[in-house]
Amino acid sequence: MRFSLSIAAVVVTTLAIGSAACAEDGFSKRLFAGDVEKQDKPYACFVRRYDAAHLSRHPRQKVSAMKLLVTADKMPEDETLNYSFRLGVKFRDRPGDFDSSGDCGHAKASDLAEGKAGLSCSVDCDGGGIMVELAKDDKSTLIRLDSIRIWRNNNPQGGEFSLSGGKDDRVFRLDRATLHKCRSLATDRRELAAIRHK
Repeated sequence: MRFSLSIAAVVVTTLAIGSAACAEDGFSKRLFAGDVEKQDKPYACFVRRYDAAHLSRHPRQKVSAMKLLVTADKMPEDETLNYSFRLGVKFRDRPGDFDSSGDCGHAKASDLAEGKAGLSCSVDCDGGGIMVELAKDDKSTLIRLDSIRIWRNNNPQGGEFSLSGGKDDRVFRLDRATLHKCRSLATDRRELAAIRHK
């Protein structure tokens, strides 16, 4: 009896792992708009520049433009994808380009099983983070934030501060864009070359 219960437990666990892997595979295909198995390193770009009409309706919104670059890597010791992000921000009242970056780990199997397509991403050293939620039509994403550490021009030592989610800076909808619109978020030559060739 115990032996058959053990076999049943193994079968249920195997089915659950297989189901989670299928859900993650479906999520990655939606996020990266294609088969990630055929790509060395998949990328997805989402952008938005807020127009004057939007900003007048949201007078407390500090952000005037935002870009999101999501990437994924398959680690040799891990069969599931490890996601990471880079976020570019422009402000209404502060000149220059600002950005942040961090790790999103794996897509949560429990969320994927419930049909929620999203990632929970964080910045190192208690730098806050963002939630990235893919829209049902896969053409846009919602960025949700409470607080995230950002810095000027991809330089964490060049003066950092936090973007806090106030009344008008807590949720941002960004639209899917071609990768060249996220080129400014690439951090090395190989990555920039890969983005240019996609």
